[in-house]
Amino acid sequence: MFPRVKRTGRYEYFHIVESYREGGRVRQRIVCNLGRLDILKASGALDALLASMGRFSERLAVLGAVKKAEPSSVKVRRIGAPMVFGRLWRESGVWRAISDALRGRKFGFSVERAVFLTVLHRLIAPGSDRAAERWKEGYRIEGASGLELHHLYRAMAWLGGELSGRERGGGASFAPRCVKDAVEEGLFEGRRDLFSGLELVFFDTTSLYFEGEGGEEMGRRGNSKDHRPDLKQMVVGVVMDESGRPICTEMWPGNTADVKALVPVARRLSERFGISNVCVVADRGMVSGETIRELEAGGWKYILGARMRGSVEVREEVLGRGGRYREVVGAGGRESPLKVKDVMVEGRRYVVCLNEEEAAKDREMRAGIVEGLREALRRGG
Repeated sequence: MFPRVKRTGRYEYFHIVESYREGGRVRQRIVCNLGRLDILKASGALDALLASMGRFSERLAVLGAVKKAEPSSVKVRRIGAPMVFGRLWRESGVWRAISDALRGRKFGFSVERAVFLTVLHRLIAPGSDRAAERWKEGYRIEGASGLELHHLYRAMAWLGGELSGRERGGGASFAPRCVKDAVEEGLFEGRRDLFSGLELVFFDTTSLYFEGEGGEEMGRRGNSKDHRPDLKQMVVGVVMDESGRPICTEMWPGNTADVKALVPVARRLSERFGISNVCVVADRGMVSGETIRELEAGGWKYILGARMRGSVEVREEVLGRGGRYREVVGAGGRESPLKVKDVMVEGRRYVVCLNEEEAAKDREMRAGIVEGLREALRRGG
């Protein structure tokens, strides 16, 4: 149904009309004639009728309340993100790990709620703690209404607080052991059962830069992945298990190369989580002779990518040897364009991979570049 104004003679009449289908055609009929439009407007009857009907519409009821109330007294708060991530927060056991780490400490406010607020803020609208304190006013976050900026600062300081005494442990790192490490270990133990283990881990790093006066302790100038070499930075590494779950994070000064971080991470994993058998998987940016020697000295298994032309052993020994490739079969028995062969060099196993589709693309690209250069030379001649 919808309103329609129809002119008859000198006057306009206000009708309520509905559409219906008859014999495959859409027709319209007048449900109610409310009278002359000028009289309805002058008497206020039309406004009263619309307001009365608006009571049965939730959307119009909200808009009507906003119109009647003072702007400062009307608040809209989002509930979606706090509900979704709040449930994940509970089911993953983060709140329990934080509560265990807080045992015996008294702050006068909920540190767990302050940490949740900062995490949620970084997920939805990344920014500083100061920005998070203002941002929370637009969301309904359970237990966070009384939190102020200094509470967030204290909660972050607690997470980064250095542990002392027999709690310290895990000395193989550039950064001292802190409360954050205890929370990570509590999470790991909380999801561990009799049959679970940690034999395969994935490790990657990135750089974070500091604005203003930040980075007094770990801030250094180095190879910036954010293209900000003018600012101090720190290196952050994330370790994940074979299921894609994060295990822990590590931090180093900003001038630390990835290759120097790999062995300390592997050593500290063994110390922190009681793991006796670790297989480190890393990309070719992590590879160096020193790294391989330290991994082998520590008795760790490893799978490392190798630069095809950057290593004399790979270039002369591995790629120079013959052998038959075998095709790799993908999931569900589907054929894969990848072919592999094994090459053993002094007890080290190299897996040489050949992707003929990519090789054909590379040949075409090289041919195009060469032809373009030749054309440029001809024009220049």
